[in-house]
Amino acid sequence: MQRSYQFARRLALTGMAVSGLLAVLKIIVGTKAQSTSVVADGFESAADVVSSGLVWLGLTIASRPADDNHPYGHGRFEILTGLLMGMILTITGAAICWSSWARIGTDKEPPQAWALWALVLSIVVKAGLSWAKLHYGRRVSSAALLADGQNDFVDILSGFVALAAVGLTLSDPIRFAEADHLGGVAVGLIVAFLGVRVIRETGMQLMDTMPEDAKLQAIRAAALSVPGALDVEKCFARKTGLQYHVDLHLHVDPNLTVRDSHVIAGSVKTAIKTQLPWVQNVLVHVEPADGP
Repeated sequence: MQRSYQFARRLALTGMAVSGLLAVLKIIVGTKAQSTSVVADGFESAADVVSSGLVWLGLTIASRPADDNHPYGHGRFEILTGLLMGMILTITGAAICWSSWARIGTDKEPPQAWALWALVLSIVVKAGLSWAKLHYGRRVSSAALLADGQNDFVDILSGFVALAAVGLTLSDPIRFAEADHLGGVAVGLIVAFLGVRVIRETGMQLMDTMPEDAKLQAIRAAALSVPGALDVEKCFARKTGLQYHVDLHLHVDPNLTVRDSHVIAGSVKTAIKTQLPWVQNVLVHVEPADGP
């Protein structure tokens, strides 16, 4: 699990560096080319630097081992950084919308055509970065890394929107005079929408929302694979960082001794953790089975 945290942190640092370079490039190019859409996309990339920094911080703290004050570990901090990232994206999107809308009707000259290459470069680079974060984020179940990957994916979408907006303005500067500014508004709306979505998803995890049924069925199957485990009455799971903590009620033969029941419970715990690497710890409550 420490290797997963280390790789995820390196990926977050890579995202910070790439987003920083793209932000500087697009803001400078957009300013000189007088393109609101390109500048808006640049500020969106600048927000990515902050969000990737939060992901790195969250993963760093989440990787700390459990202690007396945090018996479940520090994994929740990773989810908390995802929530903060959603808030930053929502605020950034709103600011981009307001700034772009305020510029409608103020510019007399259309943007320069050479501003388009900065958007094309950003789309290509962000496509690779988004794929890496989403792929590895799903693999290790990192809420913050998945949120950052979704953010990069939205960068691709916002890049295409900005590309279309600038292209329309260049194709007919009179008819589509405000397309570039409206493209900036659209970019802001996309970013804000993503922020709200990230807030919802990470908030549900902080509220101990149960995982999908497939994960619960996998836990039950692993428990019942142990000889002597007759049934799983209740099964609860909550996410703390990259892994889950599981509580389950295990039915065993009522005629077994306490020692024998304890041995079965220990075997169930070991089986679940061995078969399901995304489970960090298991608390087994042993109960007598009813009937034959």
